[in-house]
Amino acid sequence: MKRRTPAIVSDEDSRLFREAIGEVRLFEPVTPPPELPRPEPHPYMLEADEAAVPGELLDMAFDPGLMEVGEELSYLRDGYPPKLLRQLKRGQFSVQDDIDLHQMNAAAAQATIAEFLAHAKDQGFRCVRIVHGKGLRSKAAGPVLKILTDRLLRRRNDVIAFASARPMQGGTGAVVVLLKDK
Repeated sequence: MKRRTPAIVSDEDSRLFREAIGEVRLFEPVTPPPELPRPEPHPYMLEADEAAVPGELLDMAFDPGLMEVGEELSYLRDGYPPKLLRQLKRGQFSVQDDIDLHQMNAAAAQATIAEFLAHAKDQGFRCVRIVHGKGLRSKAAGPVLKILTDRLLRRRNDVIAFASARPMQGGTGAVVVLLKDK
């Protein structure tokens, strides 16, 4: 779209414009009124969330405490001392890298685990975490990714031990893996 150059206003046009408008008077500048102080912020949502917690705890459809029991994964390769597995379960190894398998199908998760462990080995990582989830949406099939992770890790020669993570690291929805040195 082309822009038109503005027409030059002649003295005659300017005079006609002033006659048509008439006399003009200038306004005095008005100072704006002072701003009112803003009210202090109030955490309405926080209060509403906190007030809803007791009701939600009473309404819970399942007991999270029961979900954790009996679902722990643990494995120790033959030839290694049981103390190693106890240390792993207690969180005495520092997790150097982790991966989350949520929303993956079994084939993608299998490839991702293999790739992740190869990368960890290349980087010289000794302890890693794999978040597989608890399988709450797997219905009758059970926790698909959890079972797959357990099966794959048991077959790998570079895995010394693994155990379900501590509650603050994902609990039974994650596994901490101890790998052999390079």
